[in-house]
Amino acid sequence: MISKKTIGTAVLTSGLASGVLVAGLALPASASTSASTAAAASASTATVTTRLAAAATPKGWPVLRPGLNSTWPKITVRSLQYLLDAHGAKVPADGVFGVKTEAALVAFQRAHHLTVDGVAGAKTWAALITTVKLGSTGYAVRAVQDQMNYRASKYGYKVAVDGIFGPVTRLSILAFQAAGKITADGVVGPVTWQALVNESPVG
Repeated sequence: MISKKTIGTAVLTSGLASGVLVAGLALPASASTSASTAAAASASTATVTTRLAAAATPKGWPVLRPGLNSTWPKITVRSLQYLLDAHGAKVPADGVFGVKTEAALVAFQRAHHLTVDGVAGAKTWAALITTVKLGSTGYAVRAVQDQMNYRASKYGYKVAVDGIFGPVTRLSILAFQAAGKITADGVVGPVTWQALVNESPVG
């Protein structure tokens, strides 16, 4: 015999051999199977969407500290040193995060009202970088040229690290931007800078 029991606004029917309760409603086996399939498909779609969103999220800035930065190649520390020099420091671009680099970084952080910890994190990088393009000169251009030479075999351009943003430097940046699906305009702005210093972590 089939009986009905009311709980709130849902009507539950006893005597259904394999029904389940879905969203407060009693469904027979065939309906519950369809509901389970739909729920699984929805969960799968949500998982794929989450993964795609994660893949589209750009990498953060490198975090460099005094001493050995084994996660990153020396080129990344050299870029930091060149950028510090672009702001008036006198640090040799040797890829070693030593006492002089730390002192220059602390002075930069203090001058720009950043957390003074001697660690190059996201906010410090964002303050250090400067947009460079065809015709630009200086230490920031040297950092760009040094980065491009580091990956010269990949993009096919060997440039002189002379601090002059000429046609060859621009061509190398255009190739790098196109390969990284960055707007290929030959201008090294924040997005291109971030990609440059992030592309070659060790390991």
